[in-house]
Amino acid sequence: MILKIPGRGFLKSYRSAKIIKVNPNPNIKNQKSFKWNKNFAYAVGLFTADGCLSSDGRHLEFSSKDKEQVENFAKCLKLKNSITGKSRGGDKIKRYRRIQFGNVRLYSFFQSIGLTPKKSLTLEKLLIPRKFLPDFLRGLLDGDGSICTYSHPESKNTQIKIRFSSGSYNFLKWLKSAVSLNFNIGGYIEKAKGVWNLVYCKRDGLKILKYLYYNKNLPCLKRKFEKAKFLIEINKNFNEFRWQNRYTCGRSQIGRGASLRS
Repeated sequence: MILKIPGRGFLKSYRSAKIIKVNPNPNIKNQKSFKWNKNFAYAVGLFTADGCLSSDGRHLEFSSKDKEQVENFAKCLKLKNSITGKSRGGDKIKRYRRIQFGNVRLYSFFQSIGLTPKKSLTLEKLLIPRKFLPDFLRGLLDGDGSICTYSHPESKNTQIKIRFSSGSYNFLKWLKSAVSLNFNIGGYIEKAKGVWNLVYCKRDGLKILKYLYYNKNLPCLKRKFEKAKFLIEINKNFNEFRWQNRYTCGRSQIGRGASLRS
């Protein structure tokens, strides 16, 4: 049974919660062969966004334009493999960093929770422990998400917008449901150029940031953490039970109609 986590005291609630039981694979028997913790869940989120399972059933690759991102992934999984350069789309310049390694057990484990080769358009439900859903989401946000602000068309107040992007509508549909069930946050899915976006604005955007960055000492991309910390700090008087809150960044801190994106 999945219970909703209330706005207050949510940490205590989800720490003792059970697994979100979606999409189990009965044909793979090593679903418990890896111990879940905040670092591993974060790495799973990163890999869901920017990882690749090769077709040989053994090798895995993670790549990103951010070297820090690849280093964080390697650190979370305690990998000692070299980080090398990589080019894409016929570009001769190696603008990306990647780490490649072979691990049959981890490959099979990733399959058991719902990841597949060539997952960009086929990704659907994943089996993620509820306790570590915020860490998984933070990895997903660092890999395929953005923290930005926009100017309200009428009030011109600067407001928060959090986006998770994917080529798979079904994956974002599952993600939206998982976030709604566990954190009581709405959100909506919109079509963008070549991708789908799961969007959380205003109050929901701020709540997502608080859930994802629940501690200072967490694996994360530093530049996004700094943006999140800034937005949380200037909205420190936020009260989710008061409808009159504006859930804005505040024109005095950012400037009227200014933009903040990461």
